[in-house]
Amino acid sequence: MSLSRRRFLQTSATGAVGASAALWTPPAYAAGRQATAPSDRIVIGAIGVNGMGFSNVRSLLRQPGVECAALCDVDPSVLDRRAGDLEAMGGKRPALYADHRALLENDDLDAVVIGTPDHWHCLQLVDACAAGKDVYVEKPLANSIHECQVMTTAARHYGRVVQCGQWQRSGPHWTEAIEFVHGGALGRIRSVRAWAYMNWLPPVPDVPDSEPPEGVDYDRWLGPAPKRPFNPNRFHFNFRWFWDYAGGLMTDWGVHIIDIVLWGMQAEAPRSVVASGGKFAYPDDDQETPDTMTALYEFDDFLMTWEHATGIELGPFQRAHGVAFVGNNGTLVVDRRGWELYPEEKLENRRPVGYKMPGRPAVVANPAERGLDQHTENFIACMRSREQPVCNADVASLAAVNAHLGNIAFRTGGKVVWDAKKQMFEGEADSAANKMLKTPYRAPWTLPQV
Repeated sequence: MSLSRRRFLQTSATGAVGASAALWTPPAYAAGRQATAPSDRIVIGAIGVNGMGFSNVRSLLRQPGVECAALCDVDPSVLDRRAGDLEAMGGKRPALYADHRALLENDDLDAVVIGTPDHWHCLQLVDACAAGKDVYVEKPLANSIHECQVMTTAARHYGRVVQCGQWQRSGPHWTEAIEFVHGGALGRIRSVRAWAYMNWLPPVPDVPDSEPPEGVDYDRWLGPAPKRPFNPNRFHFNFRWFWDYAGGLMTDWGVHIIDIVLWGMQAEAPRSVVASGGKFAYPDDDQETPDTMTALYEFDDFLMTWEHATGIELGPFQRAHGVAFVGNNGTLVVDRRGWELYPEEKLENRRPVGYKMPGRPAVVANPAERGLDQHTENFIACMRSREQPVCNADVASLAAVNAHLGNIAFRTGGKVVWDAKKQMFEGEADSAANKMLKTPYRAPWTLPQV
């Protein structure tokens, strides 16, 4: 691509927001940059920088040899704020874009962070892979089961390194807990409980439609989602409570936690799922997805229950979130704070005479090693080695598919039977469920094909 063409794309995409490209790293990491040969430097851009997208950028810049050249967002106020944040860290202002496709034309970029709402992940990841960029994409991987298939195919077809932001996969205490599960001391594991009780998520009061914030390209924000009037409840953080763009707490936190279940049990897909729930806590608020939900997954040799709730935090084992592996000898419970064991009592003549397995002190996670920085470190290392990262597209797809199965069971109101080989639901009764495998795309956007 010619230099004039690249400059045209940069300036036409940004309008009044335009800026020249600049490579930089925060001065706190200058020593790491100076110690890195130019050929070893990795230059990143980011698409969607209001929330976790920018948190991921910060984490990536803590890795030696990583520099940032570009940011993209449909909200110019977000772009200006984040560019200012980066300048305050000691760097030069990066190039700013409103269209992710223009950012991907930037030949300086080795990788991109995708931190947009869920309904954009598939299009942007496939575009990035086709443009020769490696990708760090926020969870959940996709907004539908079919999109998961497209994205895993794209990552393999284009030979790109893809890491999904399910960063517990890189947390040392999570790895230690899973290694204990795999060691067999718990005995046969018959069931696993997974949950997320989020008291920091308030109800979403009903508000009228309005004009988008000044400068926001709302049609581009909607992208492939259905055309609707702008409503502040559907914008920025709260988009995740509306089916057009996301899957509620089931996909928002479910992929984090269910991923741990699949990892620990070395499982992929259930035979069937049944789910129930609703807006039981806040029936009159504006969100569409359930504030209270329980799903039962039947795998070949164990059961998994998923529970979520907003506005409260006293979940199982008095933990706001976590996973409990329930074995014949004891139960292991793990969350972001650490992990601990609950040995089963050993009985003789109905009297306790000890425990079926040795106890051990609870493991408290090191706040500096809870996973995010280790996850971005793994991504950068794999970019250099071309090995697969710990949460590549295939791993992330398993968690996303399981979360979507739970939502589909809830939305259809019955038990759904899943054929993992065919990637579809079985039986005539599952025709409604099969219609939910794909998310319709609004013209002119089309579901990518690889």
